[in-house]
Amino acid sequence: MNSNDKSEKFDFLWLVLFLIIFINGFEAGGYQASLRSIGQNYDLSETSKGLFAATELFATMLAPLILGAWADANVKTKCIKLLLVIQFVAAAGIQIIGLQSAFVVGVFFLGLTTSALQFISIAALADSYPISGSKKIGFMTSMYALGALVAPLVVEYYLGLGLTWKVLFVILAVGSLISFAGIMASGEGKREAAARGASADGSTKKETEFFLMGILLLCVIMCIYVGFENGFAYFVETLFADVLDSSLGRYALSVFWAMMIPSRVFVGYFAKRARAILLTALVAIPLLTVLVALMDNSLVVFALCIPLGFASGAIYPCVLNMMIPFAGKNTAFSTGMITTATGIGGVVFTALTGFNAEHLGMRMAIGILAAFYIFSIAAAICAGRMYLKRSQGTNGAS
Repeated sequence: MNSNDKSEKFDFLWLVLFLIIFINGFEAGGYQASLRSIGQNYDLSETSKGLFAATELFATMLAPLILGAWADANVKTKCIKLLLVIQFVAAAGIQIIGLQSAFVVGVFFLGLTTSALQFISIAALADSYPISGSKKIGFMTSMYALGALVAPLVVEYYLGLGLTWKVLFVILAVGSLISFAGIMASGEGKREAAARGASADGSTKKETEFFLMGILLLCVIMCIYVGFENGFAYFVETLFADVLDSSLGRYALSVFWAMMIPSRVFVGYFAKRARAILLTALVAIPLLTVLVALMDNSLVVFALCIPLGFASGAIYPCVLNMMIPFAGKNTAFSTGMITTATGIGGVVFTALTGFNAEHLGMRMAIGILAAFYIFSIAAAICAGRMYLKRSQGTNGAS
């Protein structure tokens, strides 16, 4: 008994998995904050910068399609080790090789590995901690937003010291090595044993059948949301620097990401109101975005990024809450569909924003992003009605 207690005391697999998700967020936020410097280094147009950003997002979309079954068929911690090695090689290659083609290849593999590490780490946490896993996953998802929050500030600091944008990939390579060492040292297998017939959160009220239309509507919402999020985040620094003549861009990006953390905590506390919160957020985001596109004062635009980040942060947890009655027993398949939709949105809308920025101007490009939320609002209204019927039916069945 004592030896078991000691082993539990020194169990740190969950910390390593948290670190991996934090590094993923750091990579996303750092790449967004570095894109302008990278574009200057390679003399890229706005369209080319959008395509550079879309390259990573395309790989992010592919990962759940080509690696999901592989991860399920193997020990997940072993999969994580292999992916960390690939991530290290990709980050190191970008530092060492100065060719633009090498950068594109490296970024593609970084997108592939970070996406795969994201969903495999979450699955590994759930498998290893069947009792406390649901609570840990809630904190785990916040680590991504925290990493994305910190990264632009770090980028601002070392660029201010006169260092190159390649420092970001040095940090990623070191993070991959530390994570690999942590996974190696933490061992494998379950850390907790759930009682037979009991669920991790004490409620197994999802014995309904898979409902494709509901999942597809949620996919539409996530596709447009992630498309907006990436399009806005990748080009907000350019908006501040080139249009508003301000150096607040990286700080605005950090505030945008920071507000997602309390937003997701808020949704967690009021999960039963997910439908209403989702619709409110989907209406608020385009209204705030139009104001951002119209304003000439950089401080006002900076301030608008605060509620915009809070509203944006609510979308993903609300969609996941609404997914449960639609998914039935096919939660993994449903999550995969939504993940793929986010990748499609990221690729299409980021490239589209770059194209529009070059040909129509940055203000118009950001305004166009807001217009697509008309489809999200319509999808949310339809999905909300279906959600009420499904959730009531589920509760009645239980």
